[in-house]
Parts: sequence; C-alpha cells; structure tokens
Amino acid sequence: MNIKIVRSGRIVGQHVVLVAWAAVSAGLSLAIESLAAPAITVREALKQPEAWFRSEDGRRALTNVLSHQSPRGDWPKNQNTTAKPFAGDTKSIKGTFDNGATTAELRLLAGALNATSDERLKAAFLKGLDHILSAQYTNGGWPQYSPPPARSYHRHITFNDDTMRRLLEFLRDVATAREFTFVDAPKRAQSQQAFDRGINCIVKCQVRMNGQLTAWCAQHDEVTLEPRPARSYELVSLSGAESAGLLQLLMSLERPSSEIVRAVHAGAKWFGASKLAGLRETRVNGDKRILRDPEAPPLWARFYEIGSNRPIYSGRDGAKKYDIAEIEAERRNGYAWHGTWGAEVLKRFAEWKQRWPEPSEAR
Repeated sequence: MNIKIVRSGRIVGQHVVLVAWAAVSAGLSLAIESLAAPAITVREALKQPEAWFRSEDGRRALTNVLSHQSPRGDWPKNQNTTAKPFAGDTKSIKGTFDNGATTAELRLLAGALNATSDERLKAAFLKGLDHILSAQYTNGGWPQYSPPPARSYHRHITFNDDTMRRLLEFLRDVATAREFTFVDAPKRAQSQQAFDRGINCIVKCQVRMNGQLTAWCAQHDEVTLEPRPARSYELVSLSGAESAGLLQLLMSLERPSSEIVRAVHAGAKWFGASKLAGLRETRVNGDKRILRDPEAPPLWARFYEIGSNRPIYSGRDGAKKYDIAEIEAERRNGYAWHGTWGAEVLKRFAEWKQRWPEPSEAR
C-alpha cells in the first residue's frame, strides 16, 4: 500500500515526519510530493529579507511582477501581480495609481534591485518612475491613471483612497531615501520638484467654507481645482477620510512654509469641529446602523456637505441624504461611510502645533 503525502511550502515539516514514521512503522511505503508555497502578495513581498529576492520563489515573483507592467510603465489594481505571469496582450493592461497599484510594485522592484543588481528590475523601475513624473499635471496634481480620459471623473486630481498621497510619499523617497540611490541625481532632483509641486497643489485645493479654510474633496477639477464628484454616490463634499491623509502628509514635512502651517491648523480645526460624538456604528442582523452611545469614541463622516458641514450619504441614484438609513442597503453596507480618521490627525496635531504654532495673521 502506498501513501502520498502532499506538502505545502508553508507547512512545518514536523507533521510530515510524524506521518512518515507512523507509516513506516506499519510497513507502508511513502511517496512524498512537494507543492510550491502559496503565492505571496506584493504587500508580503515588500516585507521579505534581501535573501528572499535571490531565492527561486523571489525570482519567480519578480518575473511575474515584470510581466504585469503595461507598455506605459504602470500596473493594474486589485490584482496580485506576484502570483503568476500575465498571459494576455500587454497592450490590454489597464494600469493605474489607484488602490496602491504601481507605487507598490515600484517599491518592490527597488528593494529587489538593491538585493540582486538585476538590470531588468532597474529598467522597469525607471520606466514606471518616468510614467509617474510625466502623468503629473502642470498644477501639481495627478489623475487616477494616465493618460487621463477626456470625460470621466478619473481625469480629476485624485486624493481619493490616498492616491495622490501615496504618489507623493513615493517621490519623496525616490528623492531622499538611501534605497533609491540607484536613481541618478537628475532624476532624483526631478522627483523632488514633482513632490514640491504636488504639495503646492494640495494647499491650493483646500476648500474655503464661509471664508474659512477647511478640508478637501476626494477629487478636484484638474483645471480649476474646484471640488468634483466621482461615482454616483460620491458627491461634491469635504472628505473626512482623504483629508486626514493629506493633513498627515503635510505634517510630515520637515520645513513647512507658513502657507502649509496655516493649512494644517485650519484642517485640524475642521476635524475638531466635525467629529460625531456619542455615536457608534454597528451592525444589526448584518445591516449597518448608527446608534447613540455616549461612551463611543468620536467618529467622522466620509463626506460632509460644503456649506452646512452636515454628514451626507448617497445611494447609486445620486440623491443626497442626511441619514444613512435612507440609502439602499447595498450602498449602506458596502461603503465606508464613517471612520476614526480624525483621531490620529488630532493626536499628531497636538504635538505638531508645539513646533509650528499658527501664524498670527491666521488667528
């Protein structure tokens, strides 16, 4: 009698040894078959030690990533590009900057290049970097992907889901971090200049409400910088989620200008005034509900109406509502309408403002 033991690359071999010992003791023969380890994700690959990039698994994952790069230099979103090679026509790849795509792959290639000195990785990295630099608008913003479409919301300056924040953090690292020293000095300087233009764009996009600087919309017009809608349920508004990311980025600057300091103070004041106290988001029989709870930590809405600063909600019909219960269950339960985004902003601001007090003319 033969027993086949199938091993996963992530299962500790002790289990196989115990089974083998028991089988041999019983006079049975064994056939042990090894399977490749489950595919690692890009996020997991970024955490691997240098030796992994030189291993068979690491080289395979990197080759897969390279195969998913579009002719323009970017990568598609919501795909595990390390798992398997791209099998279709590369001209059909729809690359984007959304959901962490492209910047994640480029960071992975940079780490792998430092571990392997593989010139294929360097060429792919520089191609992707050039694409990011060329995609930037002259006003400093980025669309969701490039070349941008002529009509859809994807052409707008995209703060949504921290898209522009990730691009700027990546470019700052290219310009200043040791792991990117393989990039030549002119290209690093170009990355720094693109970063500076992006920061300037963020400051210019900050929305004034009743004469006061407040926060940001999730996307802004690529020409006028005015707030713009995206999908039907993403209306023109002030965004609690995206504004938190932008303020965190501004507070990370080593030498902020007075204009940036003013923007941060104004944004933090808006977060302080916009928190939803005494409310808890929960689910009842799978349905999202907002319940009164004086012990609940503060929440912030994803979207606030410009003018009234009231939280707003919308279903796929695009109708503005002031109560989450009034939109259809699919959108109510399938979207992040509330979060604790402002808590970390206010915590960090409490320390930051000690070093960077509000300019006197803004008080």
